[in-house]
Amino acid sequence: MAINKLIDLDQYSIPELMEILQIARIIKRKPEYYQDSCHGRVMATLFYEPSTRTQMSFQTAMLRLGGKIIGFDNPNNSSVSKGESLKDTIRVVSNYADIIALRHPLEGSARAASMFASCPLINAGDGGHLHPTQTLTDLFTLSETKGTLEHLTVGLCGDLLNGRTVHSLIKTLCRFRGNRFVLISTEELTVPRYIKEIMDQAGCAYTQCGSLTEAIGDIDVLYMTRIQRERFANQEEYERQKGVFILDAEKLKRAKYGLKILHPLPRVDEIAVEVDDDPRAVYFDQTEYGMYARMALILTMLDGSEKRFDARPESNTTRPCTNPRCITQTEAYLPRLAHKDRRYSVCEYCEHEYEK
Repeated sequence: MAINKLIDLDQYSIPELMEILQIARIIKRKPEYYQDSCHGRVMATLFYEPSTRTQMSFQTAMLRLGGKIIGFDNPNNSSVSKGESLKDTIRVVSNYADIIALRHPLEGSARAASMFASCPLINAGDGGHLHPTQTLTDLFTLSETKGTLEHLTVGLCGDLLNGRTVHSLIKTLCRFRGNRFVLISTEELTVPRYIKEIMDQAGCAYTQCGSLTEAIGDIDVLYMTRIQRERFANQEEYERQKGVFILDAEKLKRAKYGLKILHPLPRVDEIAVEVDDDPRAVYFDQTEYGMYARMALILTMLDGSEKRFDARPESNTTRPCTNPRCITQTEAYLPRLAHKDRRYSVCEYCEHEYEK
């Protein structure tokens, strides 16, 4: 069932997602069954921006499966510092590795890299766009701690505009029955329009709220996120937004007994340390679940079948993407591609809407 290039979890059907989660569940309970499953295989982790959990989770997953790892965690320690293009890096590394995990600060970079990789490639986060393996982690965490992925009221709090984990999670949970969302953010940091349209199209109810205190009593899952300083144009803009939403013990007094608190981490100041010992906090367990989820994904993508990445219907366009954080702004050789997404034409790489 391997998908050759994983850009977005939309590529998987619900039965396929559930199969991956079942494999992760078996690995968690019987890890010794899989310890040599990737013997002789090599994973390249190419991380163009800082990461702790995602990079180490991928590396640990591959090592626990009996494989080996190569790669870099700082592009300044590679030929990227000499001006090597993403295309050339990916083509070269594809000759050395059996599978690649790519983290890049520019949106659409995973889609661009998929055009040149000759081995399986996993999107490990592309700017503020998507983070499918974090969503796989979140799904496994919820299935293990809540026992279901359906009929949940999910509160998402913090930077919902730039939070790639938020975008991926909403897109995927919309595909499961009965889920609704509470979007907790400032007006400036609410989710992009295309995410709201996905919820509308799926028939998922959602409300927007500017107060964590008011929202916390009605939700089953609280997905906290940090205000991402690296996504802001300047420090002043970041300072206006940070510290607005902080989860502490006082707010938790209003929450349900069965609430589960998730966070993709790293944490800055949005969750008080006192919350860590609350049994409803599962964000550190979440990091372990992520390793099992990525082990299952690696096995799935290396199982030898030929289910290829099937891109959306696309067309050449003469119009450049106007998103300043799109990969096409720096990798000029990339063809300009667009596709129709709901009512709008959007960039094939970063899903930014073309201005009319």
